[in-house]
Amino acid sequence: MTSLLLLALAIPTAEPAAALKSGKLADPNFFPIAVWLQSPNNAAKYKAAGINTFVGLWRGPTEEQLAEFKKQGLVVVCSQNAVGREHLNDPTILAWMHGDEPDNAQAIRGGKGYGPPIEPAKIIADYQRIKAADPSRPVLLNLGQGVAWDNYIGRGVRRNHPEDYAEYVKGSDIASFDIYPACHDSKEVAGKLWFVPDGVSRLRKWAGDSRLVWNCIETTHISNENAKATPQQVKAEVWMSLVRGSKGIIYFCHEFKPKSIEAGLLADGEMVKELTAVNTLIQELAPVLNSSDSPGLVTIESARPEVPVEAAVKKHNNNLYIFAVSMRGEETTATFKLAQSSNKGALKPEPAKVKVLGEDRSVDIAGGLIRDTFGPWAVHLYQIPQP
Repeated sequence: MTSLLLLALAIPTAEPAAALKSGKLADPNFFPIAVWLQSPNNAAKYKAAGINTFVGLWRGPTEEQLAEFKKQGLVVVCSQNAVGREHLNDPTILAWMHGDEPDNAQAIRGGKGYGPPIEPAKIIADYQRIKAADPSRPVLLNLGQGVAWDNYIGRGVRRNHPEDYAEYVKGSDIASFDIYPACHDSKEVAGKLWFVPDGVSRLRKWAGDSRLVWNCIETTHISNENAKATPQQVKAEVWMSLVRGSKGIIYFCHEFKPKSIEAGLLADGEMVKELTAVNTLIQELAPVLNSSDSPGLVTIESARPEVPVEAAVKKHNNNLYIFAVSMRGEETTATFKLAQSSNKGALKPEPAKVKVLGEDRSVDIAGGLIRDTFGPWAVHLYQIPQP
């Protein structure tokens, strides 16, 4: 995985093509925070938890579903069915979408096993059909674990063929993927949360600057009744993704074991509380997150090299932001060194303290250096006034 980390750090965050910016996506104050295939009946509850987007609708969109989203002030990414085509002027529809995970082996009807994945050419043709009906909206394509994990058996005959993804993304304006390491059942992936940001980095490389990259985040046991991400781990996966350049977060909320619950996230009060705080802060920082990175302004050194700390650095409204996350489940101390300005000072005037967002605390800064302790999977977000 080290090579993937180095690859990720070499990819700067770039703005997508202007043609992608439509509807809410054109608003710098909007950052997509979504749930996957959830009932509109829970729209108000999800909105209260900081959700602003639904991705996927069961047998939808229907008129009733769209009316509920409009009532709640939410937007939706959905299939372009007959009802959807009657709402081409409805801003409630943010984007269109393909069927889920065409890159995985496809079930054969009648329970006769699995065939190969859907060919990228079919996805590209479907994309062209969707765009012909409505060129004004982007099209989302959600891919599977193979984006982050070459050896995923679920890809069938295309296992260990990552080159497919450069073709799949040609059928999208927004490329997304899912992998859930905290509750994963493979020893290759289980507990290795960095598979999430590494997948973001790989998908960004394949997608290029002309497409947005979103990604899915686990919140429940899903199908592993013996393992589940903690709220801190979910928070870390979210910020790892944002640091690597994801432009949209999709929470997977279903739980299938130990019992089946569609809105499994809402059944977990501790997780809802943590993610509400995470989502609220992301929305407050949306103009910053939607801005370009400012590379070269900050270098990071971890006291324990085996516990790397990564950060996205951005300048916005006379503030420098350092969004930092520990990429491992162990403790370390990180030192952030701010690049010197042209007048030979790190900051002129240099503040005595730096605000840590969402933590009700500040840290010292001296000589352009900030030192802070990072617990397992810790996230620290720094705001530094600029003269």
